[in-house]
Amino acid sequence: MTALSTDLVELLENASFRCRPEPWNRVEISSGQRCDKLVFAPPVGERATNVHIRLATGPNARYALLFRDYLRADETARRAWGAFKQRLAQSVPDIFDYGQIKAPATEVLITAAERWADQTGWTIP
Repeated sequence: MTALSTDLVELLENASFRCRPEPWNRVEISSGQRCDKLVFAPPVGERATNVHIRLATGPNARYALLFRDYLRADETARRAWGAFKQRLAQSVPDIFDYGQIKAPATEVLITAAERWADQTGWTIP
């Protein structure tokens, strides 16, 4: 895999996180480039979540930070995104299907985030 895999998997697994085995949790396409990533599930019994690990220099890191910062800055977008994800999680229990349904909505949101970044001069923190 990448420089991500060896040390980080061991570190997070020692903290009881579980490296997700699905192939789509290893790679993503961002700005037309193949980017390695790792996704971890929380320790058993903890709140359901996914922890995504990306190289800081990859375009997928910019994407994730822009996504985060846009939602922090725009209350309307944040509330709408949260409501969408809650409804989706309640109605689609399969994680792969959930991701497939969420992907087009994510692209709509990132388009708005890119416009916001241009308007505000946002750059990677």
